[in-house]
Amino acid sequence: MQIPDSKTQTCSLCVMDSSDPEISFDANGVCNHCIEFDTVTRHNWFPNAEGVERWAAIVEQIKAAGRGQEYDCILGLSGGVDSSYLAIKVNEWGLRPLVVHVDAGWNSELAVANIEALVKHCNYDLHTHVVDWEEMRDLHLAYLHAGISNQDVPQDHIFFSSLYHFATKNKIRYVLSGGNLATEGVFPNAWHGSAMDAINLKAIHRKYGKRKLQNYKTISFFQYYIWYPFFKKMRTVRPLNYMPYDKAKALEELEKTVGYKPYARKHGESQFTKVFQNYYLPEKFGYDKRRPHLSSLIVSGQMSRDEALVKLGEPLYAADELEIDIAYFCKKLQISREQFDVFMRNPIHHYTDFPTWGGRYRFMKKIQNFMARIMGKKITVYS
Repeated sequence: MQIPDSKTQTCSLCVMDSSDPEISFDANGVCNHCIEFDTVTRHNWFPNAEGVERWAAIVEQIKAAGRGQEYDCILGLSGGVDSSYLAIKVNEWGLRPLVVHVDAGWNSELAVANIEALVKHCNYDLHTHVVDWEEMRDLHLAYLHAGISNQDVPQDHIFFSSLYHFATKNKIRYVLSGGNLATEGVFPNAWHGSAMDAINLKAIHRKYGKRKLQNYKTISFFQYYIWYPFFKKMRTVRPLNYMPYDKAKALEELEKTVGYKPYARKHGESQFTKVFQNYYLPEKFGYDKRRPHLSSLIVSGQMSRDEALVKLGEPLYAADELEIDIAYFCKKLQISREQFDVFMRNPIHHYTDFPTWGGRYRFMKKIQNFMARIMGKKITVYS
């Protein structure tokens, strides 16, 4: 397990620290994440009248693209605050979404209840894709054997790939994402690789998996960066970036509107993610996912640094609750507690220790930059 460095430095503005190996600080102790948010990221966030105008124009584009069809967009609903809040806003905007939930086998009962309340309130058609559990279990175990930090890739990849497959099947061009800069504007890239990297996923499974992935549908590099955006003309849009999205206020509105019940922790809708983020990552890698989340709230003006430090002072887990959750985790994956402890002690690997689509991405960026120079404008079709 990784032992935190006693010389760890923490940013003077947010709460990101040198557990991010790529972090840097200026003379005033301000980290590169804060600087990047103010100089780059903030220009892509429109929590003002301009955002209202921009989003109204996009809504008209979505409605025009879906005219004459049953659905004009697709929305993935996990049961978390971001996607749930987006679901009620989409209803208010008069859009006609195909609502998709991907059941990867880890839904909490509370998540199921929240999804049902949202669907009933908005009168949506809900399409649930139930993942083949034996394949999912095999993939989870392969990732645990690999000893890398991004253990959530098996869930995340099938979530996004299912959205794209449902969208193309129903001739939907617009994918609505609850991803947003207000709560996710700070993210240490060194901690994880891309959840969409099917080359990396298949390489890890090929080395450690025990069965074929026949029903687990992936998205290839060609599909994600070329086929969907250029041939199918699909666009992923993030509506929450066009409003003053405040997570605490969003939760209040959800509670008042649909009787939404909050989770004890971020991403508490997934029993896997709960153990992964609150135990596996901090214990094995020294990564506390609360730091980038709280730092995002700080730079977006939703929380003070002092408030964030108080939050960080709270324990990630109550001891009795942790043992219950680990026992469930082991039972679900059909491993012993001893095997779980072995996974926790095994050597750490980086996702780049396995093949990735990084080379293809860099080559594509060179082509993109070349075309941008020829055309005299930026090419930013894919997300």
